[in-house]
Amino acid sequence: MKFIRITTLDKGWHDTDELLLHVVFQLLVDFMEKERPEKVTDWSCDQAHRKAWKDIKGLYKWWQNTRPNRKSPIEDKSIRRPPVVVKKVSGTNYREIIQPDRKKYSNYYRALKKHMKLEEKWCREDQLMLHKLIEVRKYLWT
Repeated sequence: MKFIRITTLDKGWHDTDELLLHVVFQLLVDFMEKERPEKVTDWSCDQAHRKAWKDIKGLYKWWQNTRPNRKSPIEDKSIRRPPVVVKKVSGTNYREIIQPDRKKYSNYYRALKKHMKLEEKWCREDQLMLHKLIEVRKYLWT
């Protein structure tokens, strides 16, 4: 029986779409680091193996180095974040969030807008890399 320890996720709940991405890339990391395919497979034997090996190494590098170094503008500590202020809705047990002054926190809202665009871009990139990994799946054995 094979157990997969996902090293890129914190403990706690994660949605299935996130788990799927992290599980398959953890399998790639385990393949590269534990099975040492560069030592046991002749990746130069034909054009298909050369391309697959290039893609496998590229995916591994992307997962280990490029993806973890993504930076969001909202991580900038110098940007003032608006406080969350709530008020009781009269006659009920409910509370509502009071919208902060967008002008006062304009830097935060600009960073948030950039962050949302980056998240869309990163989601497309994750999807592309997941597809690439599926394409080389048949080469992930030693």
